[in-house]
Amino acid sequence: MEKTSADISNKAGSGTGSAGNLPASMIHPTAIIDAGAEIGAGTRIWHFCHLMAGARVAENCILGQNVFVDNNVSVGRGCKIQNNVSLYNGVQLQEEVFIGPSVVFTNVINPRAFIERKHEFRPTLVERGASIGANATILCGIRIGAFSIIGAGAVVTKDVLPFAKVLGNPAKQTGWVDKEGNSAPQPPDQ
Repeated sequence: MEKTSADISNKAGSGTGSAGNLPASMIHPTAIIDAGAEIGAGTRIWHFCHLMAGARVAENCILGQNVFVDNNVSVGRGCKIQNNVSLYNGVQLQEEVFIGPSVVFTNVINPRAFIERKHEFRPTLVERGASIGANATILCGIRIGAFSIIGAGAVVTKDVLPFAKVLGNPAKQTGWVDKEGNSAPQPPDQ
């Protein structure tokens, strides 16, 4: 059964989360939250979002307008997902990940409308603290390293190292960043 935020606004994320005394979740009335979706305390879900039954969103996240979170997707604590992002089946965001507006994730490498390929979904992992710029495209089956930064409009076709800065189409590493996202001469000690 589908539930809207009006049905669950007093239940989703109520009380305190594991991170301490976080406020209850805020879910905009136009959002659709399917029964079984998990939403952590302090998370804010804005206009026209849709969370499927198997979606898991941890504490203190922000989902901007028109964000879709599919089954078998997990969003870690403190993530910020900007407007018009779809997190398809198999996408995993670790803690404190930033996803810019209109970022595109895929989950099948060679889709065809007339061939069912759900058994071929490839998982994508975005590690802790990574940032992905507006309108970037992330092909499925790759790993985005911790605290890396993906430039706006980049097309990422292969794994990205932790603390790497990648730009372009196809995305290529152009340097390193520190934990705060500033340019660095080399990756910091992990």
